[in-house]
Amino acid sequence: MTIFSRHPIQSPQLIRSLSTAFVLGTFLVVSWMAPLYAQDKPKSEPDVIVFTNGDQLSGSVERGAGDSIVFKSDMAGEITVPYAKIKELRTHGAFALLRKDTKTPTTDVQEGTIVYGDSKLTLSSSAGTLETVEVKNVDYLIDKPTYDKQVNTRPGLLTGWQGAVNGGASFVRSTQNGSTFNVGTTLVRAIPLVAYLPPKSRSTFILSETYGKLSQPVLPQTVPATPDTVVKTDILHTGFEQDKYFSPRFYVLGEATFDHDFSQMLRLQQVYGGGVGLTVIQQAKQQLDIKGNIHYEKQSFEVAASNQNLIGATLSELYHRNLYKGIVFNENLDILPAFNNANAYSGDGGASLTLPVYKRFGLNVSATDNFLNDPPPGSRKNSFQFLTGVTYTLP
Repeated sequence: MTIFSRHPIQSPQLIRSLSTAFVLGTFLVVSWMAPLYAQDKPKSEPDVIVFTNGDQLSGSVERGAGDSIVFKSDMAGEITVPYAKIKELRTHGAFALLRKDTKTPTTDVQEGTIVYGDSKLTLSSSAGTLETVEVKNVDYLIDKPTYDKQVNTRPGLLTGWQGAVNGGASFVRSTQNGSTFNVGTTLVRAIPLVAYLPPKSRSTFILSETYGKLSQPVLPQTVPATPDTVVKTDILHTGFEQDKYFSPRFYVLGEATFDHDFSQMLRLQQVYGGGVGLTVIQQAKQQLDIKGNIHYEKQSFEVAASNQNLIGATLSELYHRNLYKGIVFNENLDILPAFNNANAYSGDGGASLTLPVYKRFGLNVSATDNFLNDPPPGSRKNSFQFLTGVTYTLP
């Protein structure tokens, strides 16, 4: 279902064209990008793990997290082994050991080969033993090439983006003739690019566009013929946010958003602000963030008398949940009060459900609602959309 407006289209064509081109370009370029890095590490000698029952397995230590390691061998594949099941472990490649009992685990790191025994990890180099750490104090064990790449180098501009691209369309061919299209994308890049390292920064880009036109002849027809009534819709939202982390959960942010909605006679709304954010819930299945900023907001309407410049704030919450069998739920809510005009508050919210269908393709169902408390006379305060379409999850 799409919200239509009978006002003539005077939308910024350049913004819509560039936005649609970005989505299509993202789909074509990013979907064919190679994996960020290879997991297999060439080694002159295999790592050896001896289990408490006496069994022995040769292969390679991929990584370690907390009280277990991930070990890969030709015989068993990739397995997760708790240290409690290991009698002895000998490695030949260089690893970085991150400890739980240090305030900043990525700045006080020793590197060398690892030997495990008696519930302790011993880190050694050609010069001798560097340190011995009890398993309870081990945070992560990372091979040195991966650690150097993720911590000491910054990836390229197009590297590491994750997210999805979606699109849908509807057509009517009868006495009425109508077409409606919607495209959108949400892209996120967290640095480091691996989830097992404390975050440094995060970049987020979002875009959604709905465009349609419906023509309706005048019935009964007159002589001379009356031109068809044309109803058009053009709703655009796009934005970018950059986060800088000061702890695994707390960050500062800067953001810019742009909205265009002729259903509400909104030519263009621009918001530029900065603030802070907090990850309240950080789990494998779900994440909840709350954010707040102070911003400058410029609203331009089809009726020039309604234009205004505002100083205000944005209070936001974002929730992500991985559900049963790959189903993904996302929800967001933004409230924008204005300090210099109490009646000029606004807000928006949305929820989406993505159901996997085939490989990276899925079905997306979403609902969004944009609210303006002071649109020009004749426009409704709410602009609601319910959309369905196909989604493609980027590698």
